[in-house]
Amino acid sequence: MSGNWIQVCDKDEIDEEDVIRFDHGGRTFAVYRSPDDEFFATDGLCTHEHIHLADGLVMDEIIECPKHNGRFNYKTGEAKGAPVCVNLKTYPVKIEGGAVFISL
Repeated sequence: MSGNWIQVCDKDEIDEEDVIRFDHGGRTFAVYRSPDDEFFATDGLCTHEHIHLADGLVMDEIIECPKHNGRFNYKTGEAKGAPVCVNLKTYPVKIEGGAVFISL
């Protein structure tokens, strides 16, 4: 994978089955930690109302927007039904030395 790798945080800063917000270059991202200790990254704003997804609920590979309960699969970015119909963009993630990086 090539790209512009940006350090987000230490991996221990994200709880299991949780999400954090990361802002960089005028954009907002969401970074997730699965129960299997895998890390994923998506755009950080809901495609329906542009609400911060890091304020939402994470469960079973799904992030739920806190405003209208729009749901996305955080591993694939797939919109999971109304009111959201546009998928989230996803980004490659790597862990090095205990730090989480995303590729932009």
